[in-house]
Amino acid sequence: MQTHIPVDLLNTPQGQTADKILRSCVHCGFCLSACPTYGILGDELDSPRGRIYLIKNALEGNAVSENSLIHLDRCLTCRSCETTCPSGVEYGHLLDIGRDLIEEKSPRPWHQRLFRWSLRKTLGTPWLFNALTALWPFAKHSLENAQLKKLVEAASKQPFQKQVLLVSGCVQPALAPNINLATRNVLHKLGIGVIETPQSQCCGAIDHHLSGSQDALKQVKRNIDAWCAELDHGVEAIISNASGCGVMIKDYAHLLKDDAEYAEKARRIVAHTQDISEYLLKQDLTPLQRRKHQKIVFQSPCTLQHGQKLAGLVETTLKSLGFEVSPVKDAHLCCGSAGTYSIFQKSLSEQLRDNKLQNLHEHEPSVIVTANIGCLMHLQKGTKTPVKHWIELL
Repeated sequence: MQTHIPVDLLNTPQGQTADKILRSCVHCGFCLSACPTYGILGDELDSPRGRIYLIKNALEGNAVSENSLIHLDRCLTCRSCETTCPSGVEYGHLLDIGRDLIEEKSPRPWHQRLFRWSLRKTLGTPWLFNALTALWPFAKHSLENAQLKKLVEAASKQPFQKQVLLVSGCVQPALAPNINLATRNVLHKLGIGVIETPQSQCCGAIDHHLSGSQDALKQVKRNIDAWCAELDHGVEAIISNASGCGVMIKDYAHLLKDDAEYAEKARRIVAHTQDISEYLLKQDLTPLQRRKHQKIVFQSPCTLQHGQKLAGLVETTLKSLGFEVSPVKDAHLCCGSAGTYSIFQKSLSEQLRDNKLQNLHEHEPSVIVTANIGCLMHLQKGTKTPVKHWIELL
């Protein structure tokens, strides 16, 4: 794709990144069939190729409108198009640049800015979110399993030769506390000690995707400083059991590639960060109990299969432990959660969820499992079938 980006913008890191990505696009249209919103709306401006044209238009200095931002807002950032694209177009990185630029040229109304800021501060401030869930306990997915907690606390007092750092997450400890407990319990059974990050250490994804890029970078740098210190003290890996957090952390090196102070440290963090499925793949799982004839289905989050490129890893692990994992039609399509997308794009989000649940229910599983807290909460609202994080089955 030819570009005509003004020289002053082209001389910036963002301009150079955008120009490189735009020039890699060859207009082939393969991305259209992979795009969930295009599949529903049938409008090319609600497809990756159409949104690329909108961003290109803005980068080249042409007028933009509120309508341009609407089409970008409808994007789930699922990155299914990246998996499909034969040219390797880094659509997700281009979208980040485009959203910031178009929002700067065509600012949102004050009430939208206030709502997005409030949501960032609520979801990204664990003590505040914990207080709100205490007032509205019905918002929780599950309560803490006291027996499991005692088991984990007892095991934590034992010496372990290997230690990992588990990213706690912002909302996960309040909404579904057993996910982190189950993760720690599984790792303890495998002879691995676990240090858990403070809940105040958000990965930065919420700010990054809600018009708070500068706040996100500040949080990312705080995380890098804290986690590098843990690596210096012998932690062998940084583990994420929420694929949304994992894909954000693995993007730290890109976000800080032009930062002289943090670029190398960011690369170090990325090199040591693994999804829990990646880490378990390298371990001897014989201490874990085998299950036979339990029929389950796995919903692979976009952040896992498209963002982290780990499609099939969880299913392979579950099958190796004896679970009957049913196939899923259109498994590449998003469930509609996509972080805060279900709040801002409720109708589209619910339609995508209903489509996904129809496919997940096809083989009548006893339980639906996933790998991201957002997907888990979103899917559970639409079904009576239990929805859990797959690590809880182990």
